[in-house]
Amino acid sequence: MTHHDSGSAGEDRWLLVAVAGLLSFVAMLDMNIVNVALADIADGLHVSAATAQWAVLGYQLPVVALLLPVGRWLDGVGTRSALLVSTAGFGLCSALAAAAPWAAWLIAARLVQGVFGAVLFVLMPVLAMRSVRPEARGRAMSVPATLGPLGAVTGPAVGGLLLDHFGWHAVFLVKIPFCLLALLVARRAMPQDTRPPWPERRSLADAVLVAAGVAVLLLAFTLASDEAWWLLLVLAATPPLWWWLRGPAGRPVAVVLRVSGLFRTHGAVLALAIGFAAMHYVVALHLRRDDGVSATTTGLIVLAFPLGMGVAGPLGGRLADRYGARPVAVTGAALTAIGLLLLVPLGDGWAPWQVAWRLALAGVGMGLNGGPTQALVMGAAPPDRIATVGSTVQLARSLGFTLGPALATAAWGLAGAPRAGLALAATAACLAVPLIALPARPPAPVAEQTADAAYT
Repeated sequence: MTHHDSGSAGEDRWLLVAVAGLLSFVAMLDMNIVNVALADIADGLHVSAATAQWAVLGYQLPVVALLLPVGRWLDGVGTRSALLVSTAGFGLCSALAAAAPWAAWLIAARLVQGVFGAVLFVLMPVLAMRSVRPEARGRAMSVPATLGPLGAVTGPAVGGLLLDHFGWHAVFLVKIPFCLLALLVARRAMPQDTRPPWPERRSLADAVLVAAGVAVLLLAFTLASDEAWWLLLVLAATPPLWWWLRGPAGRPVAVVLRVSGLFRTHGAVLALAIGFAAMHYVVALHLRRDDGVSATTTGLIVLAFPLGMGVAGPLGGRLADRYGARPVAVTGAALTAIGLLLLVPLGDGWAPWQVAWRLALAGVGMGLNGGPTQALVMGAAPPDRIATVGSTVQLARSLGFTLGPALATAAWGLAGAPRAGLALAATAACLAVPLIALPARPPAPVAEQTADAAYT
């Protein structure tokens, strides 16, 4: 797959960048929009709350578990076919979920939708990067990097509105028009593929192995928020991941990261995701439970973060194209860390605006950081391994989003105060600053890449 398989050399296809942003928003929206409808789903399908919870987990587990095998697959197949199949499948599964007459149907639809969602998660930044010239990469990468997280944080608000006016079916149907629009644009704007659209049979076996390990790991972190002993599941996740990493499928992933010198940047992505997720969880819970703030007021206060992020995201891309991705990414991480540090003294006497402006500052930092960091990582990847590196970044971010609330809950429980959870969030964000600031070491000699031969 060449660098410009989505457009001719020297031509910027901003319409495809918009498609990447739109689908990133939709895929991330689906991570949280269903949460607010779980009680209604349980009542409507006459199941327990625990069973209804699988309407969320059924999507999240395959999304995260399949990121690595999907990244390797996308490095060897046609972009157009992958985009059309995954978008159509995602929209179809949304319709099937909305029409579910019983819980098993809904969970099955969500599991399959998660498979298509994993493809969208990895493919969107790749599509944005390959649709523009290198000098416009920062602006292009900022589109999905900003709209994706915005979809995640606005999901509960959008879901609440749809639930109040149209019922739980609407939280699934709302994504279909976006999918149809993306299909129409992509079908007309993208050239025909010269590569096959389907993975090899061996790739499917590799996917099962790594997906099993990552799914168990994700379940351990998710369930540990309620009961710490669930972390013992991490031991069960280790063998399949180790076998995969030492095998012909996993070795190329490790080689690419080592050769590109991207381990520190991945650590920064993980740390910032932990900080963001822990902060979001603690602030919302503290306002509702400890301060007795209404759900509407809490939603408006927390909305300050995505507003700051949405304003700063396009600016971060422009600054990265002018001054370089690393300094802008470092500045964004530093602002996020400052915003979270200022939140640590959060107490019962704070007015809503005192919380909101700190959240807005942290959001501005995340907006400045997202696109430049993505451009930094993808730009350092070998041209024929861009999707592989993109999948590892998405995995680091997804694990951070899952780890954040679990770690914040543990810190809050041990210290007996929300400040402990916020201190953990701020510490994680502070760690990200030097991890991004330190430049990657020079690429290793070509001879060091021989272990990657099994990939091809």
